[in-house]
Amino acid sequence: MFFYGFLNRIGRGIVVFAIALSFFWGTTAPVVLAQQIIPHPDASFTGKIGLTYEDSEEVVPQLKIPQNFGVENPPNIFLIMLDDVGYGQMGTFGSSVIKTPAMDELAANGLKYTQFHTTALCAPTRAALLTGHNHHAAGTGIITRLATGFPGYDSEIPLDSATFAQTLQAYGYGTAWFGKTHNVPDVATSIAGPYDQWPTHMGFDYFYGFVGGDTDQFFPALVENTTRLEAPANNADGSPYHLTTDMADHAISYIRETKAALPGKPFFVYFAPGATHAPHQVPQSYVEKYQGLFDEGWDAYRTNTFQNQLDLGVVPEGTLLTPMPKDVGFQAWDTLTPEQQAVYANMMEVFAAFTDHTDEQIGRVIDAIADLGPEEFNNTLIIYIAGDNGSSAEGQIEGLLNEISFFNQISEPFEDKVAVLEHNVQDDPLYLGGPMYFNHFPANWAWAMDTPLQWTKQAASHFGGVRNGMVISWPDRITDLGDVRYQFSHVTDIAPTIYEAIGIPAPVTVNGVTQKPLEGASLVYTFDAVDADGNDLGDVKASTHHNTQYFEMFGNQGIYHDGWMASALRRVPWVIDEGNVDLLDLDWELYDITSDFSQANNLADDGIPEYDQKLEEMKYLFFAEAGRYGVLPLDDRQAERQLPGHRPDLTEGRTKIAYPAGYQSPEGTVLNLKNKNHTIVADVTFDPFDSEDPDEGMLVTLGGRFGGFGLFVKDAQLVYYYNYAAIDDQSSRIAGNLPSDIGPITSLKAVYQSDDEDLLYAGATVSLYASSDTTTDKLVAQGSVTASLPYRMTQDENFVVGFDTQTPVTEEYVNDMPFTFTGTLNNLTIELDESNSPLPDLPVRNEEFWDSIIQEVIRR
Repeated sequence: MFFYGFLNRIGRGIVVFAIALSFFWGTTAPVVLAQQIIPHPDASFTGKIGLTYEDSEEVVPQLKIPQNFGVENPPNIFLIMLDDVGYGQMGTFGSSVIKTPAMDELAANGLKYTQFHTTALCAPTRAALLTGHNHHAAGTGIITRLATGFPGYDSEIPLDSATFAQTLQAYGYGTAWFGKTHNVPDVATSIAGPYDQWPTHMGFDYFYGFVGGDTDQFFPALVENTTRLEAPANNADGSPYHLTTDMADHAISYIRETKAALPGKPFFVYFAPGATHAPHQVPQSYVEKYQGLFDEGWDAYRTNTFQNQLDLGVVPEGTLLTPMPKDVGFQAWDTLTPEQQAVYANMMEVFAAFTDHTDEQIGRVIDAIADLGPEEFNNTLIIYIAGDNGSSAEGQIEGLLNEISFFNQISEPFEDKVAVLEHNVQDDPLYLGGPMYFNHFPANWAWAMDTPLQWTKQAASHFGGVRNGMVISWPDRITDLGDVRYQFSHVTDIAPTIYEAIGIPAPVTVNGVTQKPLEGASLVYTFDAVDADGNDLGDVKASTHHNTQYFEMFGNQGIYHDGWMASALRRVPWVIDEGNVDLLDLDWELYDITSDFSQANNLADDGIPEYDQKLEEMKYLFFAEAGRYGVLPLDDRQAERQLPGHRPDLTEGRTKIAYPAGYQSPEGTVLNLKNKNHTIVADVTFDPFDSEDPDEGMLVTLGGRFGGFGLFVKDAQLVYYYNYAAIDDQSSRIAGNLPSDIGPITSLKAVYQSDDEDLLYAGATVSLYASSDTTTDKLVAQGSVTASLPYRMTQDENFVVGFDTQTPVTEEYVNDMPFTFTGTLNNLTIELDESNSPLPDLPVRNEEFWDSIIQEVIRR
């Protein structure tokens, strides 16, 4: 309580002082060299201009490659960042079960980094990776759809924090990004843009992947540059389509074609698969490899992995295995029922297979680089980062068949998970990990993947949330092959490492905007076997160049400084909510990281005065760093930040929008229809209407197989289908025959009336009408929507007019995809009822929001 009283007296002063220091730190005027200006100024013409070409001397412009900007022997760069990977998940970092031969081989020919850290969440880590700035300083203190109007949280990477890709592009590197970008603000994902936060406007010549937090691996929300695509049915080798395989195919083609076109042009390829983020989807043959290998459970996995980590040297001698957290819903494996064990082991088999498959695809790209020849391969800097945060516990205690359930806090029947087990036979299309599930594993497995550390993804306060294994290989430069590095490092260190590896300075201005100094420290010094004084850089006590680092996510707070770590956990990632707490009075812990790799020994409990003093110093330092880097104001809100009003909104103030046929856009950019009274009117032309052989197809849909709605015509019926998180007995179908005498020009209408506009999960009455020049408004059908999704209908699928993309909202037209309307859809209008009382845009207290959810879960 001393610190709380201390803050009451001068705590705000600390913040003010820290902010004042931040102004001081940012005001030094640098001396700018020509090579620090990006893009480079045009070269002066050194020839001769006469009256005609005969008395003039031309100078042919040089190719735009690094060698012509004074860079000697620039390396190719292959940067890999996996998603939601725990420290003990990869075979390279201790798993004796999960096979990762590509990473293993790279480590044998490079270096393993055991104290590399991220930010505890995906988009923030990726912003820090690409800019070399702390995530709040890069405007990304949280994921894009929870952005707020504070500078550290608005999800806009500022102009003074340019990506290092912009610099490499200016020097003539070929730059390409494959996979996930979660750094495009929700509001900027429609065709209206703006595109300044998209990869192709942030230093990348080419982008092929998806925009958002995750996507279906079999039917992804695929984007090429800024154009949305439908995924093909097969990979390049003819096998059934999978996104990670497709990404590898495109990366290989890009590398080969770039080198064929201009061998002297180095490449920078950023490979960021959606794996191993949910959904855990993978070809069945990979799942079969792991059947039965996790039957001993998560406790045994942690024990066995920890011993293997000690044997491999990826945790130092003397490290302790941290115990299972108490009072958070976790269970020891031997206390589970046989059914629970079978379900949870199966979920882990799928996850292991997903990891294995991902590493294999990365290995294919590395092999393609090797195929360029030893000169190219040996001069390729490969950085393989196993995760943008710790393993994800967002599958909650029982795991999920559909991640949309988690985002809407819907409880899935456990018997549905048991029923899936019967499909784990060869060639059964309903196997877990296949296209019929958007699955996630239990939080206990996430904790096991983070062996030997505490906690998981989101817990920025502890290493289980922020420590990720990393391997760096560069045969021309690294000679201490197969060794381990224990120096503290952070994701902000990657940008300065790449600059130093190439031999170019970080820019001082980019596009006329003065840049903030980089906040990371280069790791090139670790590439040597010994430092300048002859000290072994592979020693567990080897000094680091990254001496101070704050951590913060969802109110979880941490600070590292000179071998000490102070940690304050605000919330457990898999618990819905824990009520409001005072973010200035959390329970802080203290660890001596020089002798406590896993944060097993909390020195704050020892009652020793010198530790108490050290903890106070660390707390003070956290707030100083928070003021310096834009962490303030601390914000732990979950519920309120999900609601509109904190971010720009394309539909703000609009209650009626007409959408043309062919329109598609993500959920966050269209009218929010969730639990709102609204009317959908489709003006169509049948050609002509024939009840025996009618035109049919999708009129409008949002979402797909795992949640959403659709209004369509099929078999001469007008159909409205509401998919409630793929729970069949809670999903609703309303349908009626179209009048046989309906005219060719027709208005088809769906009227949605909520049962209770102020109640989350409320049902509704949907009335379907048809009218034309020969018939007045005629009721075709009326029925009930049993329950509605309150927060998010889909993770990755779009709002689409006149056809459907990715997956069907109901399987009844799966064989007709993309189910394009075969008549003419002249226009589609959606209008919100003026009397509608939507969920409030103004602040709602977390406990009020979650209380309403809990009450509804209980009611159901």
